[in-house]
Amino acid sequence: MGGGKRVWRRLRSDRRAVVCMVILAVEVLGVLLLPPLLGLEPNVTDRAAGFWAAPSAEHWLGTDDVGRDVLARLICGGRISLLVGFASAAINLAVGVPLGLLAGYRRGKWEFWIMRLADVFQSFPSIVLILCLVTLVGASVLNLVLVIGLLGWPGIARLVYGNVLSVREKEYILAVRALGARTGTILVRNVLPNVVAPVWAALGQRVGRAILSESSLSFLGVGIRAPQASWGNLMQSATSLAVLTGRPWVWLPPGLLIILTVVCLQILGNALRDAMDPRWGTRGN
Repeated sequence: MGGGKRVWRRLRSDRRAVVCMVILAVEVLGVLLLPPLLGLEPNVTDRAAGFWAAPSAEHWLGTDDVGRDVLARLICGGRISLLVGFASAAINLAVGVPLGLLAGYRRGKWEFWIMRLADVFQSFPSIVLILCLVTLVGASVLNLVLVIGLLGWPGIARLVYGNVLSVREKEYILAVRALGARTGTILVRNVLPNVVAPVWAALGQRVGRAILSESSLSFLGVGIRAPQASWGNLMQSATSLAVLTGRPWVWLPPGLLIILTVVCLQILGNALRDAMDPRWGTRGN
């Protein structure tokens, strides 16, 4: 408990991290609570307002090419983009952390096969591989989460693997091993807490990378598809020169939200790393 309080105290001392936490919390609460509270309907066409209506008191961000409220689609699309980001990163961790622990601690054939498998996954351009697999299995939210999540584990595994190598021969690990503790107990209680700090920094990057992957796929038309909204397919309208130059209220908000979210995740991940690992010292505010 004391360790958790210390980490939280250090995290609160970083003003940039606090600002990023507030922004991310507002985003998450907004996409979850605003649609039911405001009665937002992302797929309802307002024929009275018409197509490509400019921002007004009734439609704050105007309407799209079929008369749907852009603000409603922006907020509801955030649910999909954030869900894909966080769920994919969770799969990255669930697969990558155990494999990295086994490869670094057990060495031998475990190290060889896990690291070679990671080499195979990382030998292909990630976005191309994701694009091919999503096209093959179908572009549902679940498939996007599984594909992005299962293809992203090698980076986490390598990070954990490198840190495990540096602690596996420490005196306290040798002492616990000499006392006859089981491998699983050693990994969970003694090794994992001492290698987890850099993983938190990587977690923010992974969430941001998954959001960018989903947005890229949806922008290209092979990810989330209409009528379902996401930040990526909202930007797809910017492929039209008329929309790009004359209707910035349609594509600019989702683009700015993607950038803001990814930057906040990166800053927060670095702050968590610094707060959990004293070797990084105190960051300037």
